[in-house]
Amino acid sequence: MEHGLRQFREAVTSATSAGKPLRIRGGGTKDWYGQTLQGDILDTREYAGIIAYDPTELVITARCGTPLLEIEAALAQQNQALAFEPPQYGPSSTIGGVVAAGLSGPRRQAVGAVRDFVLGAVLMDAQGEVLHFGGQVMKNVAGYDVSRLLAGSLGTLGLILEVSLKVLPKSFAETTLRFEMQEAQAIEQLNRWGGQPLPVSASAWHGGVLIVRLSGAEAAVRSAVQKMGGEEDTQAEMFWSELRNHNNAYFAATTGPTALWRLSLPSVAQPLALEGEQLIEWGGAQRWLRSDADAASIRTAAERAGGHAMLFRGGDKSAGVFHPLAPAVAKIHRNLKQAYDPAGIFNRGRMYNEF
Repeated sequence: MEHGLRQFREAVTSATSAGKPLRIRGGGTKDWYGQTLQGDILDTREYAGIIAYDPTELVITARCGTPLLEIEAALAQQNQALAFEPPQYGPSSTIGGVVAAGLSGPRRQAVGAVRDFVLGAVLMDAQGEVLHFGGQVMKNVAGYDVSRLLAGSLGTLGLILEVSLKVLPKSFAETTLRFEMQEAQAIEQLNRWGGQPLPVSASAWHGGVLIVRLSGAEAAVRSAVQKMGGEEDTQAEMFWSELRNHNNAYFAATTGPTALWRLSLPSVAQPLALEGEQLIEWGGAQRWLRSDADAASIRTAAERAGGHAMLFRGGDKSAGVFHPLAPAVAKIHRNLKQAYDPAGIFNRGRMYNEF
């Protein structure tokens, strides 16, 4: 693996000297995500392998090019999993890309996001230096927790070489309930359940149907089923898998000029009067919108509701993929970029055009 590090260092220092951008790429399953791609490809797939995995400590450490499927297979043998359910998008997805993209699946509403499970990371900066952050245990830190900042950074701060992730045991029991209800009623009901000690691990509303997954101890799941009612669907595993990987009918219908927007809102926000078709997840906090409406109207509606909107897939990227940053937040982003990548070589413009 030292050979791989030398190759990375040579590519990085050469790019820094020339001021040329590098495009960090693993399996390429998320090449569509973010702004327009720039730079020569820096392929991470050869730098792969699980470095350490201790099921009793609930921690796994792997190199950036390790396939997500390989990690999930190792965890499954111990009845454990990456609890945030990262979307796979294909067999070539790598763990470096999972952390860099920072995308979480249906279980995020119950357990947290990718960043909540990052314990440590090894990063190569623009000078080719190898930097170590965090470790393999949960602990408080002073200042920036850089290892968690890497989650969702889209590779703009440096080349993620290794990550240590907290894992969790799989649930003893799991079942899914279906309810017929309209959007406003579904949002209200999800928030009502959210304030109760119920083992809700995922939820999705679309087209007048609310689907809720319950996970936990057998007794807790049975008790929740009796309390919540609805129609029990014990064959819903395929539904949640397709929702996680965005290959169900709703996401597959996003083609051509039609854009798919991801709106992050307070879970209690009322239904938004926007043109297009919606799908709601995470207890009301994540709302997908398939629409031809202009970016300004969508983002204005999201802001009025107390949230923000990003152009997830398709559409016109000229208006910016990610929601514009507040000046103070933008300054923090620029300072971090300047600290780790002053030449601006790593995934240039992938998040915001100015860095």
